[in-house]
Amino acid sequence: MTQSAGQIIRSHGRRYVVEADDGNTYDCSTRGKRSDYAAGDRVDLQISNGEQAVIERAQPRRSLLYRQDDFRQKLIAANVTQLVVVLAAVPTPSREFLDRALIAAEAADIAALIVLNKTDLPETPAARELLGFYREIGYPVLELSALGDISPLRERLTGQTTVLIGQSGMGKSTLTNALLPSAQARVGDISTALDSGRHTTTHATLYHLDADSHLIDSPGLQEFGLMHLDATQVIHYFPEMRELAGRCRFHNCAHLVEPGCGLIAASTAGEIAAVRLPLLQKLTRMLQR
Repeated sequence: MTQSAGQIIRSHGRRYVVEADDGNTYDCSTRGKRSDYAAGDRVDLQISNGEQAVIERAQPRRSLLYRQDDFRQKLIAANVTQLVVVLAAVPTPSREFLDRALIAAEAADIAALIVLNKTDLPETPAARELLGFYREIGYPVLELSALGDISPLRERLTGQTTVLIGQSGMGKSTLTNALLPSAQARVGDISTALDSGRHTTTHATLYHLDADSHLIDSPGLQEFGLMHLDATQVIHYFPEMRELAGRCRFHNCAHLVEPGCGLIAASTAGEIAAVRLPLLQKLTRMLQR
């Protein structure tokens, strides 16, 4: 057996496909029952034969995007420099999903870009109005149609390792196909009756756009758990609230019901979007359990 190193380009349960540094790809298992690896991870391998290898360990990560609820942790992608959240006016996007994804990116120190897809839909103006708030607090918003000109998005991906996430049906697979036709990502139909998309990507896959630009397409998500966060740090993941914490009377203010809370005062005065403080409070209570 020989030793090698490479990058996970596909994750599926406890099986991984790794592209070794010499260009060969291997179907990989892990030591024991370990499954805490993700697409994008750099790993050390023990080569078994021309097709199979065993992942020995992960090399140090630059970043890790993951979600966690009360029951399990789900790794999404490793070593990414940019998160792209894909939204569309149809099916109806979840604002809380967007907020949670952006919070996860802030916590992992990953830059975020919001893409409003399917701009040819008549419902797009309402979605555009919703995203105006995110522009105001510093998040870039890119509008396009995956079936039209996607060159503005391609430019944003240059030199980055980007992970695409979004609720099912928002057009991630169509975008992947447009960016990299050889990917042949499956494209699903929208279920009007359920007002949600069918899950079409069943595993995370890393594609090479060029030598310095890489794209990870992840399975469609409906929820984004944040149980891995520290309740005392959550406020730092809300760009428009970070500085307001300095107005609080107490240095350990949880921004729930404390007297002299600067955030509560700012929300009452209309300085904070109406839905944002309740989300901060909801997450804080959840993480304090």
